[in-house]
Amino acid sequence: MRLSGPLLALSILLSGCASETAEPDPASCKNNTLAVQILGSGGPIADDHRAGASNLVWIDGKARVLIDAGPGSFVRFGEAGAKFEDLAVILLTHFHGDHVGGLPGLLNAGSFSKRDKPVMIAGPEGSDAFPSASELLEAFVGKNGALRYLSPYLDGSADLPKITSLNIGVDGENRKAVMRNDGLEIDAIPVKHLEVPALAFVIKNRGKRIVFSGDQSFLSEGFEQATRNSKPDIMVMHNAISMADGQPRGLHRDGRSIGEATQMAGAQKLVLSHHMRRALDDKEAVVAAIRENYAGPIEFADDLSCFPVLE
Repeated sequence: MRLSGPLLALSILLSGCASETAEPDPASCKNNTLAVQILGSGGPIADDHRAGASNLVWIDGKARVLIDAGPGSFVRFGEAGAKFEDLAVILLTHFHGDHVGGLPGLLNAGSFSKRDKPVMIAGPEGSDAFPSASELLEAFVGKNGALRYLSPYLDGSADLPKITSLNIGVDGENRKAVMRNDGLEIDAIPVKHLEVPALAFVIKNRGKRIVFSGDQSFLSEGFEQATRNSKPDIMVMHNAISMADGQPRGLHRDGRSIGEATQMAGAQKLVLSHHMRRALDDKEAVVAAIRENYAGPIEFADDLSCFPVLE
């Protein structure tokens, strides 16, 4: 059910506005030269209609980059008209279930596709408590994995495209190159999400920049430095906690911190996703806190919302 009543009130402070997007047209993004589509705008709790965290970057009518694959994103991927064979890369910000729980379903669907080119899955390196990208892939589709019937993905046999993995270090604060291919540039930035190895991603195409913050806390100073004055056309950030006391600020940025990071980057537009009920119920306070630092447009994404960069 969509928000109604006072929670939909527009907040106009300084300049710009904060609004919830209109009812999405699932297939609208493919009609743009470059666009961001939010497949899953929800969080870890199944308390409304939203799928788990997942995003697509469309280039020339094709879904080229998938960022995270939370539960339910498999369904949204199909509704958007995306095709597994068009993906250039799958990027994973971290390995909480609400960000990777839909990946097995997507890989299963991909086994029916006509893809014959390799595809890379890139994500953070592991720790004692979390797997690396390669270990996650082995756990899902390795020869001893849960979906071992899909293990031909790992060597490209049985008419399945080969899937390779890239483990990205989370030490330090510098950008790390992920891909340079066919006009598509992707960098990863380590971020702080308590003790969870986690990354943000910067995607560049045709001189335009899109930043996906992933889940991060105010301690992610390296992210702020790496994106400072980069002027992304769209910055996608999480809306997971309220402005109340006692919120898990070691896990997520609150509205004030989101506004600081967005203003520091010089973002042309802020898209809020990965919504949790506690944040949506405190929407006006969250927006007011963002407005303390950021004066540009703010959009509250829903599942399948499309944000064109180049139409």
